[in-house]
Amino acid sequence: MISVVIPTLNAAPRLRDCLAALVPAAIEGLVKEVVISDGGSSDETAAIADDAGAVFCVGPKGRGGQLARGAMQARGAWLLFLHADTVLDPGWRADAAGLLNDEGRAGVFTLAFDSNGFAPALVAAGAMARTRLFSSPYGDQGLLIARALYDEIGGFSDMPLFEDVDFIRRLVAKKGRRALVVLKSRAVTSAERYERDGYVARVLKNARCLAQYHMGVPPERIAERYRA
Repeated sequence: MISVVIPTLNAAPRLRDCLAALVPAAIEGLVKEVVISDGGSSDETAAIADDAGAVFCVGPKGRGGQLARGAMQARGAWLLFLHADTVLDPGWRADAAGLLNDEGRAGVFTLAFDSNGFAPALVAAGAMARTRLFSSPYGDQGLLIARALYDEIGGFSDMPLFEDVDFIRRLVAKKGRRALVVLKSRAVTSAERYERDGYVARVLKNARCLAQYHMGVPPERIAERYRA
């Protein structure tokens, strides 16, 4: 059924929770395998993957390339791309099962943060408004897609960032906006980056980088500025 592909780089602090949320689906047979596509971790990521019985592959770091390599390793008819710091709500299994009858559409989850308060709720609401109005989700929301459709679109590009924006843009251009389904169940993502940088500063930084990408600035150059 579903192969879950998770890109990692020193993801041990969050990876266990991400994997634990997949266990009921694995017991039910909905999840066939988990593929951890690592970018050279020096922490406990490999050991956690081994304990979970996941397929573990290592290559150059960079989320786009890691997602593409993980997809190449996967054997399932459906692919679920998931970030290591994201935990799916239990209801995701029913949502996913409903989508499996339609190989011509892909699904993303409803974004939420693992932090309470007005700021995280507002950022998540803004992200969902962007998703619904402009068919422009981010990778934090996960992506459930049939292998055949993934291959037809051309897979993830080997990009240091915005690989999610690039892929969804190609999906919508080829199949139309109706090809993207927003699933009701939540993808609960770590708010650590927002709390470290400040919610306003992080949102503005993300928006600035995205604007540069749409203006044609090479992703490699944006990534250098983003990390700085």
